[in-house]
Amino acid sequence: MNGSLHSSSNVVDIKLKRGPAGLGFNIVGGVDQQYVVNDTGIYVSKIKEDGAAGLDGRLQEGDKILAINGIILADRTHKAAVELFRTAGEDVELRVLKKFPPHMNGPSGSQPEQQSPVSLWGILAALAGAAALFSFLYIRQTKKHF
Repeated sequence: MNGSLHSSSNVVDIKLKRGPAGLGFNIVGGVDQQYVVNDTGIYVSKIKEDGAAGLDGRLQEGDKILAINGIILADRTHKAAVELFRTAGEDVELRVLKKFPPHMNGPSGSQPEQQSPVSLWGILAALAGAAALFSFLYIRQTKKHF
């Protein structure tokens, strides 16, 4: 398994009970569709708020799922991993690496950090103020020449 160097303190076991809508999360990755550069692991791409994982609260988008019910997910295709999840039964135990990887391919489920609207308004206000000051000085300067 590529990228297998990780601290055991970041690995947690999470038990979920399958609900009416399944386990309540989507996965990406596998040997046939890498999600993380040089890593063929299976990652959580989306948590459904009202699903089993969302209500439990421990599984997060970007977590790497190492195993399901003791079956290691390393070196599996995406389709094979999906099939393991589908046939896992009602009570499911996940071994999860709780560390968001730094190098991603494709959508990560979380958006890049954005500047707050307040700082953008501040910049616009400063530019408007500078334009007003420039206009005032220009008009004042041109009036002296008449």
